[in-house]
Amino acid sequence: MARLLPVATRNLRDSWRGLLAWALGLAAALALYLPLFPSFGSNGSLEEIIATLPPELVDALGYDQIGTGSGYAQATFFGLIGFALIVIATTAWGASAIGGADESGRLELDLAHGIGRVAYVLENALAILVKLIALGIVIGGVIGILDRPSELGLEASGIIAAIAALTGLGALSAAAALLAGAITGRRVVGVAAGAGIAVYGYALQAVANQSEDLAWVERLSPYSWAYSQSPLESGFSWGIAAVWGVAIVLSGAAALALRSRDVTG
Repeated sequence: MARLLPVATRNLRDSWRGLLAWALGLAAALALYLPLFPSFGSNGSLEEIIATLPPELVDALGYDQIGTGSGYAQATFFGLIGFALIVIATTAWGASAIGGADESGRLELDLAHGIGRVAYVLENALAILVKLIALGIVIGGVIGILDRPSELGLEASGIIAAIAALTGLGALSAAAALLAGAITGRRVVGVAAGAGIAVYGYALQAVANQSEDLAWVERLSPYSWAYSQSPLESGFSWGIAAVWGVAIVLSGAAALALRSRDVTG
């Protein structure tokens, strides 16, 4: 396998400690937030708290359905803290894979040893995908353990769909960072691109929730594609597939961009 996929194998071997740290962070976030639901949901105090907040803020944060188990998990983890952690991780991975390797001189050295440019990008994308799958398994396992004690009442199909949506958004940020790094050879530009597309999607979703007249803005938001149909309740949707599709297209564009750029220039 190492001979067939040397870049992907090295990427995974060099980053397993960081991957473990991200997995522990996501597990800790789930363990912190999910068990709190029974103390709020049983007596309606959570809804009372939400009722005291400005409606615009409630809509922007997606707290309108927070009184249900699926709505609570979506609002606190999948739509907020889990989203932030996944995007930070994948943006860092994507920015370092090409832009960071170029700045450090590793990219030029690897290409000099006969690794194709397209293969270099695609193998790094594959390594990021493997890490996302690993994080998705951790998230699913922790939710499976906490679901009954936390009285969330989540279905397995909904959990899987929500994980696919969350990791798809992470893949999109990683792909944007890969593309920016491949075009410019700069890690910081990759970070800006990966974080920027996540902030762009979240901000558009928040704007769209402010008024029915702005509902059309949701169509421009990858965040809305992934979450507008509430995957924890409705399962898979076209929006989740669209997020993954755009991530694949951007990864392919990154491969073409690196192939056409003068790395040593």
